[in-house]
Amino acid sequence: MTQPPGQQPPQGGFGAPQEPPHGVPQPPQGPPQTPPPPAAPPQAPAGQPPTQPGYGYPQQPGPYGQQPGPYGQQPTQPGPYGQQPGPYNQQQPGPYGQPTQPGYGFPPQQYPGTPVPPGPGGAGPFKRKPVVIGAAVVALLAIGGGVWFATSGGDGDDDKPVAEKSEQVSKKPTASPTVDKGDGNGTGRGEDDLNSGRKDGEAKVLWLQKNDVDLPRNGADVYGPWIVGDTIVKGMYRTVSGYAVADGKQQWTLKLPADLCSAPEQTTADGKIVLAVKNGTTDKADCSVLQQIDLNTGELGWKKEVKKSGLFDMMSDFSMAISGDTVTAGRTGAANAYRVSDGKEVFGKRSGNCQPFAFAGGPKLIAAVNCRTGDVNNPQQQIEELDPNTGKAKWTYKPARGWEVDKVYSVSPLIVSLTKGDSSEDKKWSIIALRENGTLRSQLVGDKGDKFAPDCGGGFTIFGKQLQGCAGVAADANTFYMATQDDTSGSARTNKVVAFNLNTGKPKWKANAPAEQTMKPLGMEGGDVLLYIDGGYSKGGGIATLAPTGGSPKMVLQHPDSTSEIERSFYNPTILYAGGRSFIASGRVSASNDKAELETKTMMAFGN
Repeated sequence: MTQPPGQQPPQGGFGAPQEPPHGVPQPPQGPPQTPPPPAAPPQAPAGQPPTQPGYGYPQQPGPYGQQPGPYGQQPTQPGPYGQQPGPYNQQQPGPYGQPTQPGYGFPPQQYPGTPVPPGPGGAGPFKRKPVVIGAAVVALLAIGGGVWFATSGGDGDDDKPVAEKSEQVSKKPTASPTVDKGDGNGTGRGEDDLNSGRKDGEAKVLWLQKNDVDLPRNGADVYGPWIVGDTIVKGMYRTVSGYAVADGKQQWTLKLPADLCSAPEQTTADGKIVLAVKNGTTDKADCSVLQQIDLNTGELGWKKEVKKSGLFDMMSDFSMAISGDTVTAGRTGAANAYRVSDGKEVFGKRSGNCQPFAFAGGPKLIAAVNCRTGDVNNPQQQIEELDPNTGKAKWTYKPARGWEVDKVYSVSPLIVSLTKGDSSEDKKWSIIALRENGTLRSQLVGDKGDKFAPDCGGGFTIFGKQLQGCAGVAADANTFYMATQDDTSGSARTNKVVAFNLNTGKPKWKANAPAEQTMKPLGMEGGDVLLYIDGGYSKGGGIATLAPTGGSPKMVLQHPDSTSEIERSFYNPTILYAGGRSFIASGRVSASNDKAELETKTMMAFGN
């Protein structure tokens, strides 16, 4: 058995995940056990010369998002900067006409003590597992919160982005897209009255929207949606539009000069956002233009282009997040941050050995940092909390060599997924919780037999890793809630939510989903866990709550059984809940021809 560098053999139930005897398959289990004491010496502050030979530029996730894991030392002193197939096994084509691949995840075979998210397959009513977000509780949970790091040019003044006014964008609202209000009087192009089959106690379908954007042959990803006041906003291809939450009518729309290519999970408190747009319309265009938009009104703000800072500065996409008035865009080899309000640069590329490459935002700005080593196959990464106003690190947590930062499940409290290994044969996964000062709080330890299935999306981000946006997880101050993988051993799918004590890493309780249904945490709502209940083939889904002590979920908004087929039809959906309404939005729109494209349902709203 090989121990991580500097680690001691495990004592009892503690230690690094055990490697199985060679050639002996091991059954998957829960998260790994609490790591032993620190393994790696403190990293030299940024700005000092590299201490190791060679240039191993930041290790980016492969197609399945392989990344670091637990085991780590106490924080060092801060440096200068801190698919699921559908009901009938339908698959929606991704770019190049191929089905989209699952997002950052883990292989089905794991070592003892590691959770096992699902592979590319899996049964379920959705065409992919939904990304679920409780919009009303994002500030508390901060799983989707973030600060945007915008990568900038080199160290010289000539390479700094220059703010300018946006062009080629219409601020005037256009005609409303096709909307069926659910009362039989909408313009749903042949849809029956969506509420005609509604039963007592079921929510109303407030509206159903179909696509109105002319898309390229292979379709386009949907960014958002974001809810700002009485408006729900989404972006797709070369359009950003806002719709009234009450009736789905379009309030404003913006036409962009090129494709949207990246977006943060969150907006500022006053409803502003910064989106990334390509700098041209050819295949060689970079994802390098930042555009500020006021989502309340659809008005455009500042615009600037991020310049490459070197050979390994990959500009295919950004890792974006917002924290306070700071937006970030991380990428391989460089990272920058700007003020959302006026576009002024907050910080740029670091000097020294270690560079941030991805960020998570919300109430805190968390950075995943890669440090150059002489061995690109044995990376050294670390986790930092940055001051969003300066970029300086408040603390640094360094996992053992070889472990990479995979996802941030929650910013406050800070819960991070780490992985090790590039292939399914040797992949390891761990989840750690860190204290406010960056020291290790716990490492999650699941019960044998539990398999976990956080779904972190199916985008094609490669060089700009997205740390946030995972479905099926939630957290409060002392507990982490995670959905198990769907159990299909019986007559119908079902699953559980497991609550982990963040002080010990051990399970506190398990709650079963309603019979023949599955459930996923959305966030926290008034101290309870907010859930999306997945209805199934002939039963509507809905929004429910689960007490922090466990028990059975309590339904808050039951979607109609009569529209369950439509509810299941959304591809890779994002689910929002705010103001007593639930919203389901497709994560990608694609069709075989123009007629089918315009019949594609893109968003649906429910309420009482």
